[in-house]
Amino acid sequence: MTVSHEAAFTAGGAGSGERYAWLFMRVSGVLLLAVAVGHLLYMHLVVGVDNINYDWVLARWANPLWRLYDWLLLGFALAHGTNGVRTVIDDYVAPGMRNVGAKWLLYVVGVGFFLMGSQIIVTAPVP
Repeated sequence: MTVSHEAAFTAGGAGSGERYAWLFMRVSGVLLLAVAVGHLLYMHLVVGVDNINYDWVLARWANPLWRLYDWLLLGFALAHGTNGVRTVIDDYVAPGMRNVGAKWLLYVVGVGFFLMGSQIIVTAPVP
């Protein structure tokens, strides 16, 4: 049974977890939009995609603020997307072991991608 967004805010709703997930999607969506649009504008209009290569990324990452920016983009995108897929799983997979299994698989994949992306951002060599 799917809980409507309005029911999540009532006393008899799905509880505070669903309320915070709903609020997180709105806040992270706005933050993700700002970070992603900033990324696209900088990469396409300021730098130009023809100039981007491995050495250019490493030179940019010599500044820790760029690493932080890219790490935030990674984190917001994965968290927002994972929460959205969790909602889709709740909508289309009946409650029970399949639902729980699908969510565990989603979380493992999401954390795995976050750890791999973080490792690349943190351990990339500084020229």
